[in-house]
Order: sequence, then structure tokens, then C-alpha cells
Amino acid sequence: MNAPHHDDTASTTGPEGPDASLHRRGIKSYVLRAGRMTAAQTRGLEEVWPRLGLTLADGRQDLEALFGRQAPRVVEIGFGMGASLIEQAETHPDTDFIGIEVHAPGVGKLLDEADKRGLTNLRVYREDALAVLEQCLPEASLDTLQLFFPDPWPKKKHHKRRIVQPAFVVLVRTRLKPGGTLHMATDWEAYAEWMAGVMDEALGYANTASPETAPYVPRPAFRPLTKFEARGERLGHGVWDLIYRRVD
Repeated sequence: MNAPHHDDTASTTGPEGPDASLHRRGIKSYVLRAGRMTAAQTRGLEEVWPRLGLTLADGRQDLEALFGRQAPRVVEIGFGMGASLIEQAETHPDTDFIGIEVHAPGVGKLLDEADKRGLTNLRVYREDALAVLEQCLPEASLDTLQLFFPDPWPKKKHHKRRIVQPAFVVLVRTRLKPGGTLHMATDWEAYAEWMAGVMDEALGYANTASPETAPYVPRPAFRPLTKFEARGERLGHGVWDLIYRRVD
């Protein structure tokens, strides 16, 4: 199976379709890869995880109690090596962030960096993203859900592995506050069109794009530019951002 192609790519699980029970059918949009752990990554998992790590066994979270305050809340699915999420958490100390990633090196690196920078507004799951959404995050609790550069699974026979499916966006909507946003980005134009097509059929969302650029929006300044993306821009590669708001 294809491994994610980015150096800071999203690693997630995906539902099979609108009538699927999401993660229960075992179709996943990530491939677990073996890899060497650096000393810093190991330190993050062993020393920082007890403070900032979360598991499914923790059950449904009281997010105010978890962070000790009431603040805007952002969840990022598939943060890769964590550079973008660390930058956001450091730049926006008044916002609380939860990252979800299945790959140990990325989780370890993010935890190590968060500790070195003294970040207290960040928590991490090393779990199936759909299970976290279903079992751990309360309804109407999130201001933003971010999905940046998920594996595009470009072969048609693998499209069922893409995380952006009708059932996924229905679930996300239940976790967003009214007015909350689902922000997706991809460098695969065909996947961007797929995302837009799924969202066109979804109830209870409004596209925030202007008529001139719809269905896409220009890259928002608040989404950090990754090294991968910067290289792509220099080579003339496109990136497509889509932001949809929950409406009732």
C-alpha cells in the first residue's frame, strides 16, 4: 500500500462511506511504518507523554478541566512531524490545541518540542482519529478541525481509504460548535475536487470561499507554510485550501 508522501503529512483513519460505522470496518487511510527513533523523539514519548499524552482509555474529555480554562479549541488530525502544530500552539497561546497522529516518531518529536518550548496549550493522542472523535471529544466542543495534507490515495481502488468521506464530515460536524470550521488542505488537485464534492453533498455546512475563488480559499495566514509546501511552491506545485463553517 502507498505510504503518505509528505514530510509533514496527515496520518489518519477513514470511513468507508455514508452508511459505514466509520472505523469499525477496519478500512484505514494510514499505513503504520517502522522507523528509527531519535534520542529526542524517545525522550518525548518516555518523559513528556505522561503530562501531555491522551488515550482512548481516558474516555470522554472535559476540555475545560483538561486545559484548566475556557478557550478556543483546535484539533489537528494527522500532524506528521508536528512542525505546523507546534508553530500554531506557540503563536496562539490563548488557544488550546489537540493533535492526533499514529506514528511514534512524529508524536515523540512534537512532545519533545512542546516541552522544550514550555507549551501548556497542547495535548496529543496517538490513536485512530475517528475513534478519538467518536469516543473522546464532546459534541459541539471544537472551534476548528484541521486536516492538512492527508494521504491522497491516488489510485482509484484505494479511494475508499481517503479520510474525507460523507460519514467523516457528518461526524466532524457534530464535534464542531455552531459556527466552527472544518479546514482542509491538499496538494493533490484531484483530492481537492473530491473534498469539495463530498462537502457539496454534506448538510449543515457553508463554504467560506468567495465566489471568485470557490470552492477554494487562498492559503490563510494562520496556516503555517511547511517546508514541503514551500518547496512545492518554488516548483510551481499547487495547494488547495477548503474551509467550511458549521451552520444550523
